[in-house]
Amino acid sequence: MRQSVHVTVSSHGPRLLASTGSPWEPKAGYARAVRIGSTIAVTGTIGLEADGSLPPTAGAQARRALAIVLASIEALGGTASDVIRTRIYVTDISKFEEIAAEHAEVFAAIRPALTMVEVARLILPGAFVEIEADAIVSEGT
Repeated sequence: MRQSVHVTVSSHGPRLLASTGSPWEPKAGYARAVRIGSTIAVTGTIGLEADGSLPPTAGAQARRALAIVLASIEALGGTASDVIRTRIYVTDISKFEEIAAEHAEVFAAIRPALTMVEVARLILPGAFVEIEADAIVSEGT
């Protein structure tokens, strides 16, 4: 079941911008996702809950991050089946299977290109996973 994510959309010239209200968006000058034409790019997304907490496991964080990524894509008129690439940054590659299972739950039938890379740390202490996505919205969507 998809977790609730609040996304607002605004326009800036030819760009549609999705915001999830993250305090980092205005501080760093970015949008959660940007659509220009049929292309949507979703910024690196950790699995932060609405109350600002992080789920305790890598799998739960991946699930929440994917919910935020998909809600952002949908707010900009896309769907999960429009996703062509995902990138997953993890702080512990030994948790690969736990994280990959969450990715497969969403994308097994879609099968976007995927890169998973181990990094030293992410933006918040306790964050295990950060996910980016690129989508090309199909004609008529």
